[in-house]
Amino acid sequence: MVVIFGGRTLEKRVRDSYAVPNLENAAEQVKTIATLLSNAPASERNIILENAHRAGLDVSLAPNSVVESFTTSPEMQGIAEKTVDFLFPPDGDPPLGGWRAFKDGRRVIAESVDDDTMLLFFGFPDAILTTTFLTQGFYYFTAVITLITFFFVFAIKTVTEPIKRISKAAIEADINDGSQIFEERGSIEITSLARALNGMHNRIQTMVEARTRMLRGISHDVRTPLTRLRLRTERMEDNSVREMLLADIDHIDKLLTESLNYLRDDYATEEIERVDVASILQTVCSDFSDVGFKISYAGPNKLIAHCRPTSITRAVTNLCANAVKFAQQVDVQLIGEAEGFTIRVIDDGPGIPDSLREKVFEPFFKVDAARKDSDAGFGLGLSIVADIARSHKGTTQLCRRETGGLIAELRIPNLAHGPSLSNTPI
Repeated sequence: MVVIFGGRTLEKRVRDSYAVPNLENAAEQVKTIATLLSNAPASERNIILENAHRAGLDVSLAPNSVVESFTTSPEMQGIAEKTVDFLFPPDGDPPLGGWRAFKDGRRVIAESVDDDTMLLFFGFPDAILTTTFLTQGFYYFTAVITLITFFFVFAIKTVTEPIKRISKAAIEADINDGSQIFEERGSIEITSLARALNGMHNRIQTMVEARTRMLRGISHDVRTPLTRLRLRTERMEDNSVREMLLADIDHIDKLLTESLNYLRDDYATEEIERVDVASILQTVCSDFSDVGFKISYAGPNKLIAHCRPTSITRAVTNLCANAVKFAQQVDVQLIGEAEGFTIRVIDDGPGIPDSLREKVFEPFFKVDAARKDSDAGFGLGLSIVADIARSHKGTTQLCRRETGGLIAELRIPNLAHGPSLSNTPI
């Protein structure tokens, strides 16, 4: 249907808008003039030729022997002209020398006037349209364009779409998810690529699990001799040495506890629930306020969203614990959005240098240059926050506060299908 209607439309547009030099029509004109010349006396032939010249026709008389000097192609003819001549030959009886006759590099149509004389017609392009070309060429052209279009659509759909699907799956991949990440369907190459990526994911997951088991085992094995060391230290008589040793033992115990909490990664397996995020933040702020820290909450009294409640509680607690160590005042803000919610923990502490705001999310990294307190922690709090944000397909970032301090922003998208956020302003 596309070829039929498209070809018919193009043919009609060309016929209506352009004066097409048709080869068969030109041959009919030459044949008509040759007939007039053959029936006219010799004295009147010049009059007929002069009238033809006035009409814009480049015609002349020549001996019939000139046909032997005709060639079948000009000295310079393009591929397109040859293709048209070959694919779309003219209809009707050919003139003298054939349809593809050239004299001195110019295309010519010749018709016999009498036994000794013939009429030569010049003055039309070398590449000239024919009736066959006008009736069929546009349909061929439309068919080629349609096939090319379908080919590109097919190529885009069969090549780029699977790649986009694999790319999206790779971005959303969770190393803790044991299910198949990349769907193994499509062409042979796409299926092989998906199978290879799934195999790589499984190997990485196995390696991570082995590392986690090893570290957990080491942490638990260290606790036993550490407990014996604590008991023996408490029996020491030298109070000063005993206190220093117990402080070191407590420091090691805290490091083991924080490492185990980091490796526990319950946030990756916790179920998504519909919870009141505002209530979670208010509870965390109240817990810190109860032990004497200046911390306040600003935001809606109620904000319902789909998330992992225990993980969000842990992330906000880590941000607040990190802030109260180095700041006098901490403000927790909650902002509800159509696509999720944003939590900001704002403090008036010394802040973090711009060059280190990405590295602080790495495990066991401590900003000792900016945080002079040697008991500031083990560098796992922000790493856990970043992991919790990633498990929610969210982001976390640290920004400079204009009046001094730091802004820790946790942006969490709504994990439910469709909008489900509701909030009530204070």
